[in-house]
Amino acid sequence: MDVLTLSRIQFTLTISFHYIYPPLSIGLGVMLVLMEGLWLRTGKAIYHQMARFWTKVFALTFAIGVATGIVMEFEFGTNWATYSRYVGDVFGSALAAEGIFAFFLESGFLALLLFGWDKVGRKLHFFATCMVCLGAHFSAIWIVVANSWMQTPTGFHIVGEGLKARAEITDFWAMVFGPSTMDRLFHTLCGAWQAGSFLVVSVSAWYLLKRRHPEFSRASLRIGLIVGLAASLLQLLSGHRSAQGVAKYQPVKLAAFEGLYETTPHAPLTLFGWVDDQAEKVTGPQIPGMLSFLAHNDTATPVTGLHQAAPKREDRPPINFTFQLFHLMVGVGFAMILVAALGFLYFWHGSLFEKRWLLWLLVLSVLGPQIANQAGWFSAEVGRQPWIVQGLLRTSEGLSAVVKANMVVSSIVLFGGVYILLFAVFVYLLNDKIQHGPDDADLTPSGKLALPGRAKA
Repeated sequence: MDVLTLSRIQFTLTISFHYIYPPLSIGLGVMLVLMEGLWLRTGKAIYHQMARFWTKVFALTFAIGVATGIVMEFEFGTNWATYSRYVGDVFGSALAAEGIFAFFLESGFLALLLFGWDKVGRKLHFFATCMVCLGAHFSAIWIVVANSWMQTPTGFHIVGEGLKARAEITDFWAMVFGPSTMDRLFHTLCGAWQAGSFLVVSVSAWYLLKRRHPEFSRASLRIGLIVGLAASLLQLLSGHRSAQGVAKYQPVKLAAFEGLYETTPHAPLTLFGWVDDQAEKVTGPQIPGMLSFLAHNDTATPVTGLHQAAPKREDRPPINFTFQLFHLMVGVGFAMILVAALGFLYFWHGSLFEKRWLLWLLVLSVLGPQIANQAGWFSAEVGRQPWIVQGLLRTSEGLSAVVKANMVVSSIVLFGGVYILLFAVFVYLLNDKIQHGPDDADLTPSGKLALPGRAKA
């Protein structure tokens, strides 16, 4: 393989592995705020027990996420030096903002969250929990800002020519609030909320199946299902808004999502199928006019096809691969709505705990957000190809000049070994915490956090 292909494989492997953990941290941060907030409001010790248990899981995901995220920043300088020089003024400012406004905020209050339960007042501890949660969200904000600029670049001009050309910010806020930023941010956060809530749902359902910690499991499951259902429904709305932005600002990507070659009024929506790129034909069940309606809110407006948006094949992404990834994300998204709705309905009627088939489905539901998040990221990035910065810099032009193929292969092997080891450690420690379960001692809050006269549920 050439250096370009190997470098893309390397970055794909590292970022795909890293992207398991930040959504979990963001979603679990929301769950911790809700659980500890309920404890402070009601005084029920079961919520204190829940908050302390899930804090341990949050700490594990946060630690692995930090360790795996550092590698990617080095890759910008090693494998993608030309890209880094070209967008350093833009991309670097967003990464710096993440460090200042997100990472320092999150890590600064993390010690209070983890070790301050019996050492600081309850309000201060809750404030620390909120700040950690906010910091995790700020991290997502600045990363999405940087990536959205690559998708729909605004607020800049090009300085220099040829190999010395680089993008320079002319309007910082125009760069931050680009055409696709807010829709993509909302979509990303909804996926993170799903990841955290469905992890809580999965573990709680497993405890119920094993008849362990029944009160803890029921309370955790209730909160997880409510947040999971709300996040899944919001994900549907955010996905629709994001797709309309793609139709307006990245028509090639939308055409690839649906395998649409000709600009078509009353454009059909393909539910699933296969794209023959050589024959330029998509096969599968379709809903007439639905793609036009989803993209433009009416069925008559044409949707731009690949022939008009990208007449040259070298300006198009791999069509079938993009099509399959996008439809996988959408299909899993609807499945999560169904699972969360069924779980919430049966829980509401008090019959969920008798339906073991549904509890097992809830145990497996933890995989849904991970699959959808990965498929969504792949479809967004692959659908932008062959551009690393849309319309400005091709992926092939962003490579480092001095990196050789054998160097990249060696790093892929080394990173692969380290990441396998890290994942094994993560699974082992997560399983150990789940097998241990919540501590019964946490049902009796002590120290400065105790609520006088309301310590017992």
